[in-house]
Amino acid sequence: MTGGGKCEGATVATAKGERAWCVVVPHHASGARLARHRLADELAGLVPPTLLADLVAVLAELVGNAVRHARPLPGGVIRVAWRLRASVDGTRIQLRVTDGGAGEGPRMRAPSMDAADGRGLHIVAGLSSRWGVEQDGLGQSVWAEFEPAGSSRADLVAAG
Repeated sequence: MTGGGKCEGATVATAKGERAWCVVVPHHASGARLARHRLADELAGLVPPTLLADLVAVLAELVGNAVRHARPLPGGVIRVAWRLRASVDGTRIQLRVTDGGAGEGPRMRAPSMDAADGRGLHIVAGLSSRWGVEQDGLGQSVWAEFEPAGSSRADLVAAG
């Protein structure tokens, strides 16, 4: 999934062993709620409930950050996509949120204990196997990947 392009809110045709979805939500607080519900509806029964809860939490953080800190894509929207890819180890999952970008890219902060915000990317990093940011002509995409159950974060860091 690249950062640019459109999606029509449907399952996307992919290679054998892959399933992908792409939806457009408003660049508004309601966009996070819509994205969470769509993800939960589409992946219920396809992934374990505990993993689904992590996916929903990470997606909420990514969309919430896009609404708070970035410009919308043309049309006042954010593009949300997810992909399930079967492997010999299990299913790998990627979430991707594309927005119009911001003056400064996403970065982890060290919030004070009293801060009301600033922990979102720590949540993303803690729940996902890895995450990152890609820039393109349209804006930026923040993605998070989830490795199959049984893969440890330490193994992934050492291999990556």
